[in-house]
Amino acid sequence: MILLTPILTVLCAVGMVKEPLEVVTTTAMVADITKQVAGDHANVTALMGEGVDPHLYKPTAADAKVILGADIIFYSGLMLEGRMVDTFFKASRMGKVVYPVTELLDEKYLLEPEEFEGHWDPHVWNDVAAWSKAVDAITEAFCEQDPENCEAYKANAKAYQEELVELNAYAQKVLSSIPKDKRVLVTAHDAFNYFGRAYDVEVLGVQGLSTESEAGIEDVNTLVDILVDRNIEAVFVESSVSDRNIKALIEGAKAKGHNVKIGGTLFSDAMGASGTYEGTYIGMLDHNATIVAQSLGGTAPDKGLNGKLSFAHVEH
Repeated sequence: MILLTPILTVLCAVGMVKEPLEVVTTTAMVADITKQVAGDHANVTALMGEGVDPHLYKPTAADAKVILGADIIFYSGLMLEGRMVDTFFKASRMGKVVYPVTELLDEKYLLEPEEFEGHWDPHVWNDVAAWSKAVDAITEAFCEQDPENCEAYKANAKAYQEELVELNAYAQKVLSSIPKDKRVLVTAHDAFNYFGRAYDVEVLGVQGLSTESEAGIEDVNTLVDILVDRNIEAVFVESSVSDRNIKALIEGAKAKGHNVKIGGTLFSDAMGASGTYEGTYIGMLDHNATIVAQSLGGTAPDKGLNGKLSFAHVEH
């Protein structure tokens, strides 16, 4: 299969690289891992903040100005930022350095759901081991553009990836504590397929991979039947997606005599608020793994892996 994401790499002109580099990213997930690799050698700006849906995001005139002032532009790729493709092409034609951080991912890490035929599922960050490969891509890009500081970038990446190994092990541990028949994650849209594969959780979404798709009555009714037939007790809303369809599921199940609670709010296409633990990639995944485990009958520390989560118990 051909990877459809364009790899738009334009090399900087030969000469001294100014420091710190000015780096622009699309999503906060890309921004956070970029900051970890860059350290003090770059100023990193994310265009999309808390609660912003990258599937629907259209760059503004202010974004264009920020992009044109950047030395390097990192985006997630795999058509996640589908409405920004023209912006990336324009930036590359103007001599900007543009990298998709998923460009080095081997196809073994990628999923191609039937309903998304011809495109990869872009939600790779929900598998920590796979997203760690994006750190490699960012490191390689920095080394190409700023070889003088390459060893520093590599050291930063190595230290951060060791933290990701710990995070991945934690997610595997707490999610495996959920009874197998209860290990079903029902969310607003199909953002968690990588999460499900990595941590052995069945994933069911009301909408498809992109929030541009609309859920029909038949989709909702099918999921309501599953909730009732399998006695699923909790469903989850997402911070960047309307909870309308999830509420419809709860009401539909109630009409059939089955009570379903909202297990909590998950971070799917966006992280938590800037400056919070959940506003980091590690905090985002820690939150998701912890709250899913707690809500579906597993065991996990109240404050998560690092004792930093903002909630003390499961939301109801």
